Amino acid sequence: MSEKSEKKSEGYKIISDNRQARFLYEILETYQVGIELKGTEVKSIREGKVNLRDGYALVRNGEIWLINAHISPWGKASDYFNHDPRRTRKLLMHKQEIRKLLGKVEQQGLTLVPLKMYFKSGWVKLDIALGKGKKLHDKRDSIKERDDKRSIERAMKQF
Repeated sequence: MSEKSEKKSEGYKIISDNRQARFLYEILETYQVGIELKGTEVKSIREGKVNLRDGYALVRNGEIWLINAHISPWGKASDYFNHDPRRTRKLLMHKQEIRKLLGKVEQQGLTLVPLKMYFKSGWVKLDIALGKGKKLHDKRDSIKERDDKRSIERAMKQF
């Protein structure tokens, strides 16, 4: 096996991380899924021009769809060959996993939120999470915990 193929199969290259999702939602489970993309989308993703902040996923007709995630048009292509930045993209997942997710989303009123997009051995992957929306007082608690943690770290640094 050559060195190039070994390096390609190693690790992840994170393209976009949705840190806002961890603040707005209580994350219950995460899933790694593939995503169906066009050529210009992949080229734009390689440049890191992705925003998952407003995105969410829905289950329709036994398939999962990523909605409202923004992938900027590729700069070197004409408008004719480029893609729509906010188009609905199909997520790739096994049928039995989709059925399990569908039950949880419908019965418990949970949301599917994209957490991060990354390259894994040359393929674009997406981590989606099953999340429960936080109330205002939960958000305040998480802000307080974060501030307390920072002040403890500062105090430990001084000694």
